[in-house]
Amino acid sequence: MGLTALGVSLSEEKRERKSRGRRRTRKRSDGRQSDNPVNRDDQSESIERALGRFSVDPPPMGFPSEIDPPPRTIDVNWELNAVSKNIQKKVGDIVMRRGEFGFLPQERVDEIATQLEGLPISLEQALSLRNALNQEKSVYSHHKLMRRSNELNRRYNSGEDVMALSKRFDAPPVNTFRAILTGRGWGKNRIKEFLKQPSRMKDRDREQFELAESMDRVSSVNQDETHKASMVFEDVLYLFFDSIGVRYRTQEDLMAEQKKSEGRAVITPDLLMIDDVRINGVPCAWIDAKHFFGADLKFPRKKTQKQVDRYVAEYGHGAIVYRHGFCDGLVINGAEQLDASPLDLSLLDKFHEESNS
Repeated sequence: MGLTALGVSLSEEKRERKSRGRRRTRKRSDGRQSDNPVNRDDQSESIERALGRFSVDPPPMGFPSEIDPPPRTIDVNWELNAVSKNIQKKVGDIVMRRGEFGFLPQERVDEIATQLEGLPISLEQALSLRNALNQEKSVYSHHKLMRRSNELNRRYNSGEDVMALSKRFDAPPVNTFRAILTGRGWGKNRIKEFLKQPSRMKDRDREQFELAESMDRVSSVNQDETHKASMVFEDVLYLFFDSIGVRYRTQEDLMAEQKKSEGRAVITPDLLMIDDVRINGVPCAWIDAKHFFGADLKFPRKKTQKQVDRYVAEYGHGAIVYRHGFCDGLVINGAEQLDASPLDLSLLDKFHEESNS
C-alpha cells in the first residue's frame, strides 16, 4: 500500500474510532433526547476497572492486598422504581413557589399532597425534589443576587426585613442576608466568621439572621440535622449488605487509614466492596448513599459526577443509592442509580420520629 493510501486508510480509521467513541444520548421517557449523555466507552472501561481491582498491583487505595477467604461473586437483584422525567417536571411546577425556601406549613404540605394524588410519586419524594430545585435556583441566581448587594443593603437599612427581601429577590433568606453583608463591603471570610457567632451581632442583625436561618432549608449555616440523617441512611445500607453476607470497608475505615498514610481523606466512598458484587448484573466496586431525591438537574448531576469520577478512577464502576428515589432521566457515568426499594428504613424512620419529637 502506498503512503497516500495508507494515510487515507488511517484517517478513515481514526474518524471511525472517533465516531464510535462519541457520546451517545439517552432517550427520555417522553421520547426526546436527554441533555446528560452516557459515554458508553467510559461505562465499559469503568466496569473493567471494577473487575480488575482484585488483581491489579498495587491494589487500589484502601483495598486489601490479600483477601481471605477469596472474593465471592454475589448477585443482588435490586428492584427499581424510577420517576419519569415528565413527572419530575409536573411535580416541580406543583412544589415550587417564588420566595418559598423554608420548611412548609402543614396547610401548604396538605395542598401539595392533594395535587399529587394520582401521580406516581410520593409526598416525600416531591418535597425532596423541591429542595433540589431550590438549590439549583439558588446556585444559578447567586451572582445575580450579589450584583444587587448594594441595593439589598440599602433596602435593609431603610427598614425592609430579610424575609421581605428574600421574597422580593426570590433568593434563600440566608443568602439574602449574606448579600446584605456584602453590600456593607464585607469580604467572604469576615461574613463566614460573623455568621458563626450570632451572639456578637447587633440586636437587629441577630434577630434577622435567626429568622433567616429558621426559614431557610437551602443555604442555612446549620446543616447538622441533614448530616445526621445521612449517617443513619449509611447505617441502613451497612445493615442491608451485612444481611446478604457482603464484605466491605466503610467510609470511616477509609478516612482513618488515609489520614494516617496521606495526612487527609482522599477517596472515601460510603462502602468499598471487598466481594465481587453484581447489582442487576453490573459489577459495583463501591456504593455511595444520598439522602435525597436524585433529580435530573444540572447542578446536582454535575456535583455528583465530579465525585463519582474520583471513585471510578481508583476503583471502577459503582452505584449510588438515593433515599428518595431518582428520575429515570438522570445518568451518572460510572455509576448505577438505585433507590431505597429493598432497604429496611425502620432505623431511619425512628431517627426522624425522635428528631421531630
